[in-house]
Amino acid sequence: MIPYLTPLLLLLGLVAMSVRVLPEYQRGVVFFLGRFQAVKGPGLIIVIPGVQQMVRVDLRIITLDVPSQDVISRDNVTVRVNAVLYFRVVDPNKAIIQVEDYYNATSQLAQTTLRSVLGKHDLDEMLSERDKLNEDIQEIIDSQTDNWGIKVTNVEIKHVDLNENMIRAIARQAEAERERRAKIIHAEGEQQAAEKLVEAAEIMGKNSAALQLRYLQTMSDMSNKNASTIVFPLPLDIMDVFKKLKG
Repeated sequence: MIPYLTPLLLLLGLVAMSVRVLPEYQRGVVFFLGRFQAVKGPGLIIVIPGVQQMVRVDLRIITLDVPSQDVISRDNVTVRVNAVLYFRVVDPNKAIIQVEDYYNATSQLAQTTLRSVLGKHDLDEMLSERDKLNEDIQEIIDSQTDNWGIKVTNVEIKHVDLNENMIRAIARQAEAERERRAKIIHAEGEQQAAEKLVEAAEIMGKNSAALQLRYLQTMSDMSNKNASTIVFPLPLDIMDVFKKLKG
């Protein structure tokens, strides 16, 4: 049995080295003597040492934090913008063969795309239209990573950082905008009040009794106040006498 023991141990060791177990979220890209053979998994995989090589590929969604980038907007404002990118491998064959390091390649592409896309927009658009910018960035990155077997599922801009001078300028702009709206609302109120006064004057002008009643009501309101004002009622008809004398 001793002469057969050594080959048996070598065979058992070879079998143990050949067995691979891949979980559900992984695939194995197998090469046979350097040439692509197949994509295997999940489950039990047999890989012959020295003849076959296997590269594991994770199919789960990967969260990529895009570092802060200095961006000059279309209106010449310098801001620092960072984002987060979500992508996954949909074709393990392309992800291993077509690109050396798909994670680093996607990260660099996301940084350059973030600067180029945001540089085409004004600061106000960066602050108010993030959803549209996220969709534009995702579409560009996804189209370029399609040949790598990468699917970009989502892009989110996290922060748009401004310097102190720009923050103060935006605050002054917002304050001026609020003052402008307040003045417009006040002017519109004055206009509506003037229109109502004109309508009231036209109605009272058609009936002298209505004007007399308004006159008496005003005198009643003045008498209710604690003041030392002496009021002498003057009939409105006497004004017509003065008008006739002037004529």
